[in-house]
Amino acid sequence: MKRHSNLPRCAWAGKDPLYIDYHDREWGRPLHDDKKLFEFLILEGAQAGLSWITILKKRENYRKAFDGFDPVKVAKYSEKKIRSLLSNEGIVRNELKIRSAVANASCFLNIQKEYGSFDSFIWGFVGGKPMFNSWKSLREVPATTRISDAMSKDLKKRGFKFVGSTICYAFMQATGMVMDHVVDCHRFVKRKS
Repeated sequence: MKRHSNLPRCAWAGKDPLYIDYHDREWGRPLHDDKKLFEFLILEGAQAGLSWITILKKRENYRKAFDGFDPVKVAKYSEKKIRSLLSNEGIVRNELKIRSAVANASCFLNIQKEYGSFDSFIWGFVGGKPMFNSWKSLREVPATTRISDAMSKDLKKRGFKFVGSTICYAFMQATGMVMDHVVDCHRFVKRKS
């Protein structure tokens, strides 16, 4: 556990103030806003093969580059816009990841049409309620679960890219679908009876 301001945290939060703030204010809090869910889906995909702190430091640049993560706008990106994103030094300039974000926006909109919201669809994987774990250390936290496997399979079937099971589990953790703060962390929440 790392300590800052006398609060115990998950060790991954480290000492970087940006990471600590993200840990304390966002990670693991149940998120039901479709636009924010789309943001995390795209950012988790962008993170593949990189560290989350790399993406976190570029998040504001991503928000500007991707029109505030408005899936309607992103789905309509032209080849010219994609080329401009590929030259944007403020984001990860991986062509497959950028093109997948545009394609994923269309898939995201299709799910909204089918389910009324992406929130309704994605939270259905956990029965609409967060799952609570009681890990003693980060070594116990899995990289994937049966639920993230099922989510990944379903999203891929719908045409999404960069949604492997590990990315899906990280998405679940970030959006509070699963509570993976370790038991000694000040953000740890016990399952409600």
